[in-house]
Amino acid sequence: MKTCIACGMPMNNKGDFAVGDESKDYCKYCAREDGTMQNYNEKLKGMTEFIVRTQGFDVKAAENIAREMMSKLPAWREL
Repeated sequence: MKTCIACGMPMNNKGDFAVGDESKDYCKYCAREDGTMQNYNEKLKGMTEFIVRTQGFDVKAAENIAREMMSKLPAWREL
């Protein structure tokens, strides 16, 4: 099992990978339509919206949570 370098999602089957390509290190939720990986700001926006929608935090709190989570992931550690 691989884990997405951009969001931490476990990628257990082909459909979890960006454009179904198991050689990619990121998941379908972190990919743009063309299969390239989203940049930091795109991913931060998406994760913030996901946290607001699924956990009910306000936008500022959700953004802080997303930033903290992302800082621990391989794709964003150096930022």
